[in-house]
Amino acid sequence: MSKDTFPFSSTSLRSLRLEQEYQEWQDARRALAQRRALTRAPLPRAPRPPPRQQRLQEVRAPPPQARCRDTAIHNTFMFGDMKGVYAVLKDPAMVNALMETVHEEMVWAPEMGMWTLSSKVKQTSALRLAASRGHIGCVEELLFRGAEVNADPGGKTALHDACIGGHAACVRLLLSHGADPELLAADGSAPLHFCTSAQSFQCAELLLEGGAEVNVRMRESRLTPLHVAARRGLEEHVELFLSHRADVLATNQEGETPLNAACSGAERPSESSRYLHAIQMLLDAGADPRTAGRKQHTPLHNACANCCSRIVNVLLQHGAKADVVNCAGYTPMDCLLQVVEDYPDQQPETIARSLLNHGAKPVSPKMLKQCVLSPATLEVMLNSYTSVPPCEWMDSLSAAIYEEHRPFFKLVRERSVQPRSLQHLCRCAIRLHLGAQCYSAVSKLDIPSSVRDYLLLCNDGTLQ
Repeated sequence: MSKDTFPFSSTSLRSLRLEQEYQEWQDARRALAQRRALTRAPLPRAPRPPPRQQRLQEVRAPPPQARCRDTAIHNTFMFGDMKGVYAVLKDPAMVNALMETVHEEMVWAPEMGMWTLSSKVKQTSALRLAASRGHIGCVEELLFRGAEVNADPGGKTALHDACIGGHAACVRLLLSHGADPELLAADGSAPLHFCTSAQSFQCAELLLEGGAEVNVRMRESRLTPLHVAARRGLEEHVELFLSHRADVLATNQEGETPLNAACSGAERPSESSRYLHAIQMLLDAGADPRTAGRKQHTPLHNACANCCSRIVNVLLQHGAKADVVNCAGYTPMDCLLQVVEDYPDQQPETIARSLLNHGAKPVSPKMLKQCVLSPATLEVMLNSYTSVPPCEWMDSLSAAIYEEHRPFFKLVRERSVQPRSLQHLCRCAIRLHLGAQCYSAVSKLDIPSSVRDYLLLCNDGTLQ
């Protein structure tokens, strides 16, 4: 049927024309392909294939690594059940198999705007499980059967796990089989960074003997092993690292030295003794107590915030500045007064006295309300003024606290409207003249001890 004998619409005519053009284009394309095939040079003859067995060895991909989610098998290696280990290892693939555990966790799905349950797979290996629990026999058997000593499924190697657990025998065995003492975990930590307990001291020794770098840094935080040991108050570790020329002035990403780390870590009064020993070793090795982090927070700020009087005294004796201000505008004295209520039994008055004797300026009267739970501290602070300030800050006192220390608070109210004694004003003048050298100068004076104590603001329960 022709378009001249049948009345087609304009749309139909356009479709017929396009179809005809497409058919012509396809015919031209096929003709061009045939001409190219006739003029193309013949391909070279393929080489003769090697024998079938050789082809299989060259072409066949290595078998995929075995995976195991059987908790019974996991427990076999975790608890060092050698009978079970021998049974499991009858399958050679289990030596380096991935041990997987699946955990269901709630994760936030922003595209859905809700929390959803998601499966998280954690990977480890038989060697890691055995090393983490210190099962030396199991570790030895796995290594004998060809376990990869530096494999790191889940982001850690068996050496990392052995150091975390403080299993020195496993560390020695792994190193003797070629474990890398400087291999970083997925989080950027070296094996030395995982020596974080007193039980891991021998592990650290073995790592250093095996060639580990004592000043190795974490990838992002830039922490050295000395930072980690100081932060945890590990005296033996600190001494060990210093004996291997650890950099006592190394700074982390926040600009803090190991001394900063040690002073911030001494949070519990019961642990202050071992931190004090570690701090003393750092100072003797050349640590600078005036080095501040990026927020200008010095070791003295940290020690005062933890209310550690002995650490404060050691820092001041080694040249720490008592009046330095951090980025928040706080002095070490401010840090102390903010925690007086938390450490009333740690004699915060001794720290306040030491700071004032080494150049700290008297605080604003508004700060006095923070030490009302420690009348001894309040006494030291009031004796640093030439006159007792008005007692508006006492309005916040609870009735129970006021009654408990009624005689002292009554004395404070009386002195607030009276001039101080000439003796006290002379004390203030002498202290002002000596400034930051007050403690060292007064300690050298050949005067009665009672006069020396008076000049150094020792508590006597009075406000003259």
